[in-house]
Amino acid sequence: MKGAAQARPRVLIVDDNAGLAENLAEVLEEAGYAVRQAGTCAAAEAVAQAEGFDVALVDLRLPDGDGTALAPRLKERSPDGEVVLLTGFATLESAVAAVRAGACAYLVKPCATHELLVTVEQAMRQVRLHAEKRELARKAQMAEKLAAVGTMTAGLSHEIRNPLNAAALQLTVLERRLQKLPAQAQGPLLEPLTLVKDEIRRLDHILEDFLQFARPREFVPRPVELGQVVSRVLDLMDGEAERRRIRVERDLDPALAPPSVAGDEERLRQVLVNLALNALEATPDGGVVRVSCAHEPPGRGEPDDRVAVTIEDSGPGVPEALRHRIFEPFFTTKAKGSGLGLSIVHAIVVQHGGALTVEEGTHGGARFVLRLPVATGR
Repeated sequence: MKGAAQARPRVLIVDDNAGLAENLAEVLEEAGYAVRQAGTCAAAEAVAQAEGFDVALVDLRLPDGDGTALAPRLKERSPDGEVVLLTGFATLESAVAAVRAGACAYLVKPCATHELLVTVEQAMRQVRLHAEKRELARKAQMAEKLAAVGTMTAGLSHEIRNPLNAAALQLTVLERRLQKLPAQAQGPLLEPLTLVKDEIRRLDHILEDFLQFARPREFVPRPVELGQVVSRVLDLMDGEAERRRIRVERDLDPALAPPSVAGDEERLRQVLVNLALNALEATPDGGVVRVSCAHEPPGRGEPDDRVAVTIEDSGPGVPEALRHRIFEPFFTTKAKGSGLGLSIVHAIVVQHGGALTVEEGTHGGARFVLRLPVATGR
């Protein structure tokens, strides 16, 4: 399945001249753009609000308003989009009005095909530049967070782990002493003890997440049969799935075993366990988790074959507005946890030269897709 980055650029044509709008749409669609049309300001704002756009071609004169007034309202609804104003008369005043309205360019109607395509492509370059700046800012923010993790972990790991180990040891001693009491007296005493042990174990796992970020192991790739690793992970999860009354569907045909990938089997198992557990935790009792592993031929802009693992659930899913943040350090939608689990998973996948995406699944929940390049020489 193609990701959002491979979707066709979206152009919104706002013009009440239906014939002209159809001609522009035909030219742009043949050039690979996805085109929507609107004949009024109200219709254009509705499309921008519901679907967004990359480039909007806006006529200066519309039945219910003026294009220069509409342009900034469209930008508010789709901040990363660009507006090109359409006018029947090229004057200095119209150029100044276009600039004041926040338009990146304007075209004189009727415009030549070449001029139309060049102008729209120039606007798309601005759109891509906005996206690149946003991605650079996101990466810089993530790098700062990772540096903070490393600094904090180096200073606190020893101070935290020693008391945790001592507390765990004393709880074990206390548990053994309680088990020597009469059976009827053990229950009320063991219940809070078990709760404290679980909380200490959770704190230890959080600390382990920090340590893994601060001191990543050396990466030595070896051939890994990913399909077999997926199968073993699911075998381990069977008991948890049965306890939660969740049906796990497997699409792992041994006769169609995908080729191997180059990687660290232990780390890839960690990735799959984390994604599988997240799917189980997100799925309500009686729900379904579906897992598949298959060989993918090269796609557009992807010269190498890949192995794709898809894990989807019937839970509430990840809101689209949060999907771009789901792999950030410390970001979590859970009440408990460090917010590092998916960040660690993503870092491991990137280390393997792969990609991890999240989208809406066919069951309405989240679908995580892990793609790793096929090992060379296979």
